[in-house]
Amino acid sequence: MKMKTLSLMLFAGTALGALPAQAAGELNLICSADVVICEQMKGDFEKSHSDIKVNMVRLSSGETYAKVRAESRNPKTDIWWAGTGDPHLQAASENLTLEYKSSKLDELNDWAKKQAESSGYKTVGVYAGALGWGYNTEIFKTKGYKEPVCWADLLAPELKGEIQIANPNSSGTAYTALASLVQIMGEDQAFDYLKKLNGNISQYTKSGSAPVKAAARGETALGIVFVHDAVAQTAEGFPVKSITPCEGTGYEIGSMSIIKGARNLENAKVWYDWALTAEVQSRMKDAKSFQLPSNKSAVIPKEAPRFEDIKLIDYDFKTYGDPAKRKALLERWDREIGAAAN
Repeated sequence: MKMKTLSLMLFAGTALGALPAQAAGELNLICSADVVICEQMKGDFEKSHSDIKVNMVRLSSGETYAKVRAESRNPKTDIWWAGTGDPHLQAASENLTLEYKSSKLDELNDWAKKQAESSGYKTVGVYAGALGWGYNTEIFKTKGYKEPVCWADLLAPELKGEIQIANPNSSGTAYTALASLVQIMGEDQAFDYLKKLNGNISQYTKSGSAPVKAAARGETALGIVFVHDAVAQTAEGFPVKSITPCEGTGYEIGSMSIIKGARNLENAKVWYDWALTAEVQSRMKDAKSFQLPSNKSAVIPKEAPRFEDIKLIDYDFKTYGDPAKRKALLERWDREIGAAAN
């Protein structure tokens, strides 16, 4: 009997030893970029960090900010990767994110480091991209539309119902557009412009990149987006041409933040450092993400719109990343634009 018991114990020990190693931990990630790059980042990280299981949710920047804010007393997210910088700065100013100085900071471009410094190191830049639009060249040719090269051109009567843009409450892209127009025109003039533009808008989408995807499929003629999202559709073979407006345009610094109270803090730091490396950022182009990488040594995709070729405004990230300013602009948008939306 003793021998039988011993044999069973040895068998059990051998069987247990043969089981695959359990993950050392988990990481709860919100990704605010396009789902393709989100999935690639998750997969690449898990391949190189097999002891960490990533639980990923894809949400737009505005949605993520709202979620992080709502869960501040009981955070369910460890790290927030990508999405426009304004909501990241808002979260930082409300003490929703954690100060972290990565060892990779010195490898980054100045604009990425400035983002970190301005937030008290509660966020950092991971990529950058300019605002503009993409239009379906076949639709424009068939209908005889004139190419729109300026913000003013989007008000053409012929474009009634032919344009899409996201809702700035959910989309960081659309909030950047709103804040950019306010900085270019002045607030009252910008809202006058948006009221006129509303007549040409067929839909205010939830996601920032959705408008140009709709244009690519021929569901609308033009989508106001970050131009790298339009370039991605062109790279997929769709008849989409990218434009940055003649009057000037704003831009995003896609950012990354560790959530205050993260349950898997050390794993969040591992992701943070990993995502800032040149190797990881050089791979973004494989998912047709054509932003400008923040690491100075990362390979810049040949398709990426270069800032030196674009008339950029001196976008005021501090002012328009302030929660009170954001709240005021969005409330005015809801009253004057959203309430009258088609």
